[in-house]
Amino acid sequence: MSAAVQPVGDAPTTAPLFELRGISKEFPGVKALDDVSFAVWPGEVHMLLGENGAGKSSLMKVLCGADSADSGEFYYKGDKVPISSTVDARKLGIAVIFQEFSLVPYLDIAQNIFLGREPSGRIPGTIDRRRILRDARRILDSIGFVIDPSITVEKLSVAQQQMVEIAKAISQNARILVMDEPTAALSDRETELLFALIARLKADGVAIIYISHRMAEVFALGDRITVLRDGRRIDEVRPGDVSPDQLVRMMVGRTVDMSYPRHFAEKPGKVLLEVKGLAAASGISGIDLEVRAGEIVGLCGLVGSGRTEVARAIFGADKVTAGEIIFDGRRTSGGPDQAARRGIALIPENRKSEGLALLRSVADNLVVSALRKLFPSHLFEPRRAQRVADGLVKQLRIATPTSRQMVGLLSGGNQQKVVIGKWLATGAKLFIFDEPTRGIDVGAKSEIFALIDRLVADGAAALMISSEQAEICHVCDRAYVMREGRIAGQLSRPELTEENIVLLGMHHG
Repeated sequence: MSAAVQPVGDAPTTAPLFELRGISKEFPGVKALDDVSFAVWPGEVHMLLGENGAGKSSLMKVLCGADSADSGEFYYKGDKVPISSTVDARKLGIAVIFQEFSLVPYLDIAQNIFLGREPSGRIPGTIDRRRILRDARRILDSIGFVIDPSITVEKLSVAQQQMVEIAKAISQNARILVMDEPTAALSDRETELLFALIARLKADGVAIIYISHRMAEVFALGDRITVLRDGRRIDEVRPGDVSPDQLVRMMVGRTVDMSYPRHFAEKPGKVLLEVKGLAAASGISGIDLEVRAGEIVGLCGLVGSGRTEVARAIFGADKVTAGEIIFDGRRTSGGPDQAARRGIALIPENRKSEGLALLRSVADNLVVSALRKLFPSHLFEPRRAQRVADGLVKQLRIATPTSRQMVGLLSGGNQQKVVIGKWLATGAKLFIFDEPTRGIDVGAKSEIFALIDRLVADGAAALMISSEQAEICHVCDRAYVMREGRIAGQLSRPELTEENIVLLGMHHG
């Protein structure tokens, strides 16, 4: 195990702000953490990298007291401290902002910031509403978030909800702030604002542990980098001493091609999906697009431009108010059930709430969409279902001790593989991928893009939404760019550049 690297700064401190030593944690069938040591200094951004399932989330859950370590020690400013609960961690100034936010949607911003710590009113059992709004406004101003704290959280965008999570952490006097994939659903402008806030927090002496799969962020923000693989700490390095390729090799234990090479469709097949003048109650209108067999078509634009709404309307999840959808030569209508029967598959952006039954097994999730095809006689055969599920686990390299494991216990990347895998047994002809690599490491990204390539090579069609323009440019045969609920333009393969995507997505002429 390599020695801890001193933080970048004017003068090294004798002891880190917080340190974990020899942390191990085991779940049934999985050793999540194996003798991991990790330290963070004040005023630094410490990048934590690793494939999905490497142990990053497990380490952070132990750090914030959500899970108890089986062995290991914690040190705060050089003194040994116990962390057996989230209360212990909060007293030490530790706050974690997970990818799945812990906000109450029907409470307002101020109530969420001070949930469980509300100031008492003059009458016993009441809350001092004026004070809670005043204090919330002060904290929001301190992080540069100008918004009315009486607005309910359900009305906020993902980026705004993230700012509320940060405000909540600041209100608890957090000195150690963990951010798990904070830019996964943010636009470029929102990302810039987040980076500016991180700079202010860093200048104020807050230690930030930053989990990301985006290499540009790692090198733009990181003072130090720790790499985990298979529950163990592989190394700790400075950004200036390592290349992106070297980091990827540390993460996956092998060389990974990050360019996502594929043979683009020179002669795509017949039109499988044709959308004409589509409008939906969600706010999109005048949508015209087509997708042919054998090609991957991108759907891009700024967050909030209507990309997901187009996908949901095609799949029947949102009510269509005008226009028509023609699939495989036939006009279609109806809900998701009818779309799935016809051969349309949707891999949604939010896998936990829309793509999986978290309390069911991996096997149950993998075969649920194909029950009618696998068992046309309506007689369920457990052995056949198990064989199909085990085959998909092997094909997709899903990291699970067994297909009988509850899918909610898998890492985010492996859960995403299950969401994709459940459509493979259905024989779907059109796959709609909404942010298929959100929160997924570079190794898993390569596997997923290779899988999409195989699907279209076998005659399927793919419509792919991604906020990462580089993915659209490297993977897609052509792309439609959206702006304010409408198609702003189409880019052919030779025209498909990040610059052109931005020009179409932001132009307001």
